[in-house]
Amino acid sequence: MNLTGMITLVRRDLKDETAPYRWSDDELTRHIDRAVKELSERVPLPAMALLPTTADSREVDISSLEDRIMVQAVEYPVDEFPIRYQRFSVWGDTVTLITGDIPNGGNCQVYYGTVHVLNAAGSTIPTKHEDIVTAGAAGYAAIEMAAYAINRVNIGGKSTPREYRLWGNARLETFKDRLKRLGRRNRLRSSQLY
Repeated sequence: MNLTGMITLVRRDLKDETAPYRWSDDELTRHIDRAVKELSERVPLPAMALLPTTADSREVDISSLEDRIMVQAVEYPVDEFPIRYQRFSVWGDTVTLITGDIPNGGNCQVYYGTVHVLNAAGSTIPTKHEDIVTAGAAGYAAIEMAAYAINRVNIGGKSTPREYRLWGNARLETFKDRLKRLGRRNRLRSSQLY
């Protein structure tokens, strides 16, 4: 799926499928981006990068890892079997290797999670999670419309802002609940990388 397809799904949920549209594509894109970022916090896109170490220093600069959400593992030295994962800590844009030999300037492999991509070219969001993003984006759009409709004349009457708010909150509750269920922070895992 690409961004255009996601906008179509969100419009379908909002019953906004005929022109003139209540929400512009730019508005829906902003709400979709917000939902994608929240999904990425729970289920980040796996990535890895080969980064240089500094001789006689346990600190590795990870500032080049764009849209990094978390660091899962650090392998040092690389290309050994069995793989040697190191215990580490993260502070800002620096990973500090706690165990293993002091680096000699060779490379280390950093396994991390990053933000999912959803644009005109395609998406990295798993198909099974697309409806979660749709629910979140539709909820945010409805809440925005509720705020916009206050003190405005509309054909729905005085209750229009309230109805948008109630519907939007229900969608956001579903969105947050589904995110909670698949979140990496709420999962009980038994694993050891080092």
